[in-house]
Amino acid sequence: MSQTKRAWKLQEFVAHGNNVNCVALSKKSGRVIVTGGEDRKVNLWIVGKPNCLMSLCGHTTPVESVRFGHEEEMVVAGSMSGALKVWDLEQAKIMRTLTGHTSSIKSLDFHPYGDYCTSGSLDCNVKLWDIRKKGCIYTYRGHKNGVNCVRFSPDGKWIASAGEDGIVKIWDITAGKILTDLTYHTGPVNIVEFHPNELLLASGSSDRTVKFWDLENFNMVSTTDGDSTPVRNILFHPEGTCLFSGTKDLLKVYSWEPSKCYDSIPVNWGEVADIAIGHNQLIGTSFSQTNVSTFVVDLKRVQPFGGIPHQEGGSNLSSSRNKFITERPPTQSSRQASVPKEDVEEPTQDKEDQDNDSFEIANPEDYREIFRPKSRLSHSPTRPVEPFQPPPDDGDMEPVRQPAPTRSNRTTKSSNKPPAKPVAKPSPRAPEEDKSGISPEDFLPKGGGNEGYTGVGKMPSEAEAFTTLSSGHEAMAKVLAHRSKNLQIVRAMWTSGNTKTAVDSAISMKDPSVIVDLLNVLNLKSGLWSLDLCSCLLPQVQDLMDSKYDSYVTAACEALKIILRNFGPVIKSNLTAPPSQGVDISREERYRKCRQCYENLSIIRSKVAQRGGAPGKVGQLLREIQILMASMD
Repeated sequence: MSQTKRAWKLQEFVAHGNNVNCVALSKKSGRVIVTGGEDRKVNLWIVGKPNCLMSLCGHTTPVESVRFGHEEEMVVAGSMSGALKVWDLEQAKIMRTLTGHTSSIKSLDFHPYGDYCTSGSLDCNVKLWDIRKKGCIYTYRGHKNGVNCVRFSPDGKWIASAGEDGIVKIWDITAGKILTDLTYHTGPVNIVEFHPNELLLASGSSDRTVKFWDLENFNMVSTTDGDSTPVRNILFHPEGTCLFSGTKDLLKVYSWEPSKCYDSIPVNWGEVADIAIGHNQLIGTSFSQTNVSTFVVDLKRVQPFGGIPHQEGGSNLSSSRNKFITERPPTQSSRQASVPKEDVEEPTQDKEDQDNDSFEIANPEDYREIFRPKSRLSHSPTRPVEPFQPPPDDGDMEPVRQPAPTRSNRTTKSSNKPPAKPVAKPSPRAPEEDKSGISPEDFLPKGGGNEGYTGVGKMPSEAEAFTTLSSGHEAMAKVLAHRSKNLQIVRAMWTSGNTKTAVDSAISMKDPSVIVDLLNVLNLKSGLWSLDLCSCLLPQVQDLMDSKYDSYVTAACEALKIILRNFGPVIKSNLTAPPSQGVDISREERYRKCRQCYENLSIIRSKVAQRGGAPGKVGQLLREIQILMASMD
């Protein structure tokens, strides 16, 4: 067994019958996963086991966000329609269906005392819910774009919200108002986390940095150096000694006073969705299409807990910062005093049909072991929990793809042993069969008109293989060189300060890839958009909506979201305003641009309606745009 491996892939399994939209790990044990998908189901899994533990049904639109309760006794799930469902895992029943958001829910969190939860949505609002009374207590408004993350403070008195507008807001629950805006990020903020003890907050952003904030004076304590990719997930160590930061295929460990990188660990998890800590191991999870993957990092081999120090490693200095008071209030009235009694909103009529709510326990034995109905003290398995073991060799182990949850295997007791592989008969050309059971020759050309490879039924030589692999390389190199040259021209005009000229130059090149690169920049800097740019770029966005490349359609959809949110009301009001008296050249020019934008948006709307059923991230973006375009009616 490997004694040096620090991170490895534990498993990969099919989690839903359609694309997975969200994944969350239980923070208490790190051994239970909840997933939400396009199939409108919420499924629960045990880390390391292939079979579904239970399936929660009832949502009428795709599930976009999920979160465990602090004691793993509850799960809350938010859907694309803006509805929340809270499930009691001990009683095996749904507790509440809460409605009030007008768009997709992106983040959820439970109050430390369990009676409340909070949600952040694409409708730019943060809501505080009373689970017992089945209603919204307060709506916090202030973000100019969607809310990506919400978190309660350890004492339950504050809510931190991270916005697509690049701002972190701290809300005072008792006063029902904003305490401060934290504004030093230069891109969308994807995640926020409170320190478990100290008055300290960390935020991770698409600007590729993690920033630390002192919550006594609301000043920035420090910031990390920029990573190569956006920061998707962060987590403080339970003892508060360091912070873990997850980016694409990388885990970093930071201190904040001073800002130092203790360690950097490559992990092939792609875009990490959630991380948790248990038994001296960090568990990470990610998803792609219908599959969910889990990864393990051995913290005993990671600085500052062990292993070889990172070159930037620094000592963790003790802090004199004040602590959160995290003792639970002794009375019901004390807990109620932490929420605003005024401004209580009337519960809205449930839009989701509760008759469809169901709770299917697929594995009763594991369910009884983890969620013991008669005890709320501990939900950890009763049998000894051992750390996950690394693969038996030092090389990259090919993970076993687990079967999808079906009626035949849902009730079968899961086994830790991988399923047996089919035995293939030896081939005369492949005396040693590959472990996967797939022969490389199946992917080689079989001769007869293949340039660079003339043999039939024989392996190509090294020269022939190189010729085959390098064919088309020269043409691709020319395309990329031409694209680079065009981007340099656009960049030169951009840096001169004339954004409109740079955009016009990019459009005149008639190169969709250059337009996509330009849109990606503008999407990160939404403040650069103007009505003039909208009228210029909407025809290009219209063309990109027909592209066969998902990355092109995604860039176009993100631009459309900004245009509809920031300029939709302007376009509509200018078209419906009564004509002015006399000659107003500026108003007429504005009317002309708004008319042009409206016509382009009308064409795009029909294209969005045609592709609204597309799966995955593109389908999600298209459905969000459909909701935003409804405001143009």
